[in-house]
Amino acid sequence: LKAVSAFETSARGAIMIDATTGAVLFEKDSDASMPPSSMSKLMTAYMVFLRLRDGSLWLDAEFTVSEDAWRKGDYKSGGSMMFLEPRQRVRVEDLLRGIIVQSGNDASIVVAEGLAGSEAAFAEQMTEEGRAIGLTGSQFVNATGLPDPDHYMTARDMATLARRTIEDFPEYYALYKETEFTYNGHRQGNRNPLLYRGIGVDGLKTGHTSVAGYGLTASMERNGRRLI
Repeated sequence: LKAVSAFETSARGAIMIDATTGAVLFEKDSDASMPPSSMSKLMTAYMVFLRLRDGSLWLDAEFTVSEDAWRKGDYKSGGSMMFLEPRQRVRVEDLLRGIIVQSGNDASIVVAEGLAGSEAAFAEQMTEEGRAIGLTGSQFVNATGLPDPDHYMTARDMATLARRTIEDFPEYYALYKETEFTYNGHRQGNRNPLLYRGIGVDGLKTGHTSVAGYGLTASMERNGRRLI
């Protein structure tokens, strides 16, 4: 206990929980609102997983890349991308890898438009579903995590969302440990640096914008114990 109480972090907000019991092992300003950047895509992917589970969507289904998704999601947006092309039809399974492994803003917007008709409508659904699963300090206004003052999460909510993802969708959680994905001739590596350390980390998601700085939601399992 003495070692734990002496632990410090320069992160503005942080939390560590035991995934089995939910016990909080460490926290620092874990209920403070912060811009989650691409860690928002944990919720974007969770929404896709829900639709796959209820049978209203399937991995082989295809969505069309709109001009808006292409324009908002390309390199000029200052974010990561899957390198999709306008009017291209893309399988849901590929879009999931584009979101999870490549952190594609374009892929996230294509999914949002495909499932809800517009990114704004999808973001409303993200917020509603988030509150239903216990994300009491989160509000989403887009599917990507690109900066917006009305788009925020807390460290506690990110841990809760990670735990729900792992528990609710073990069949899809494996996507988070894939280290690379190639699409449209562009091979990209997973941005989670802990995947490459050999320490038992098998997810989840990084995030970075100039406003938010660097963020990471991670989980690891060792000797039968999982931490988030």
